[in-house]
Amino acid sequence: MKSIKIILGAAVVISGMAGATALADGHLEGAIKARKAVMQLRAYSIGQLGAMAKGEVEYDAAAASAAANNLLALAKLDQSTMWPQGTDNASMPGKTRALPEIWSTYPAVVEKAKAMVVAAEAMAKVAGTDLASLQGAMGGVGGACGGCHKPFQAPQ
Repeated sequence: MKSIKIILGAAVVISGMAGATALADGHLEGAIKARKAVMQLRAYSIGQLGAMAKGEVEYDAAAASAAANNLLALAKLDQSTMWPQGTDNASMPGKTRALPEIWSTYPAVVEKAKAMVVAAEAMAKVAGTDLASLQGAMGGVGGACGGCHKPFQAPQ
């Protein structure tokens, strides 16, 4: 009976090690996929707001408020595990457009992320008020996006 427990225990440890190795191998690509998903969701919400701001779709206070609140939630999302070192475009060509400067100038990136939260908070406060208020907040959101993408993202 004791030998069966030892064998079962060893099997559990070995399978755990194999799972950890598989997790480590996919960790970097998984982080890139996760942050791309967050960016797609942000783009979707910004697209809804932008379409209303440009008059491409009719302004809808409830829809604008929902999109702005979604954007704010995404801006506040803790993405720290989605940006491990080694997930830049030089280390993983073709997988990401993130420039290596993100990691060498990390405090600057944090400030850019804070600017996005501030812009999203401003948008969330006014998006459901009226079209003019939504339009007025679009510049802050666009500036926050470009403030990070321009210095830290390679062109397509």
